[in-house]
Amino acid sequence: MQIALVYMVAGLSSRFGGKIKQFARVGTNNETLIEVSMNQALASPFTKIIFIVGNKTETPFREMFGNEYKGIPIQYALQKFDETKRDKPWGTVDALCSIKDIIDCPFVICNGDDIYGKEAFKILVNHLKEKTTGATVGYKLENVLPKTGSVNRGIFEFNENNEVQSLKEVFEITKENLHEKKLSENSLTSMNIFALHPEVVEKLNAILEKFKQEHNNDRRMECLLPNELGNLIRNNELTIELYSTNEKWFGITNPEDEIKVKQELENI
Repeated sequence: MQIALVYMVAGLSSRFGGKIKQFARVGTNNETLIEVSMNQALASPFTKIIFIVGNKTETPFREMFGNEYKGIPIQYALQKFDETKRDKPWGTVDALCSIKDIIDCPFVICNGDDIYGKEAFKILVNHLKEKTTGATVGYKLENVLPKTGSVNRGIFEFNENNEVQSLKEVFEITKENLHEKKLSENSLTSMNIFALHPEVVEKLNAILEKFKQEHNNDRRMECLLPNELGNLIRNNELTIELYSTNEKWFGITNPEDEIKVKQELENI
């Protein structure tokens, strides 16, 4: 069965010094972050990799990986935008819709600057092999909170069949204020990894076209994947089943995170 592994790697990060976060050397053998993620993912039987690149990341990714990684073919999809009308691309729905002309099989899509763990990919691949619904993995909140400081997280609301009902964004969560936020250490959190089928891309593309028309004069408004997947769920156009994992998640936002992630991976 054909199953694609899709990474969103189109942007550069101003908070990371304008560099490509995915190329940070965090692996125990000096691998880049994206290589660590792919090595975890390819413990499951993905049959191709698609990088959603931007105009500043396409050439570096092509130079680093070419047309295959460890025998798995790589394709590239370019997320474009009109820089005379926009300050940034149209968001993660736009990124996903960049693959609409080349995706021909079920796929797992995720961020290219996050490390999800082998189990997350295994769960989602097994789901796609057995079911026609979508799926996602929820991380326990305690495993995706920083030791100090606050973060925003998307908290899943789901029914007795473990089907996602909504994703609620909760702001400024800390280890100390969980009770105040009506959360617990076991609250399941979205880290933007989803298993989907090609027909969902067509539905999202229709939503995106309408969104672009409605916000034609806005230089920064973004169409966000969790929001629009939630809208499809509410309209009974999509079912996403939720699986929990005990995996830890690691992400890079700021330059100092590079050392933290490297240390964390050494301890796994």
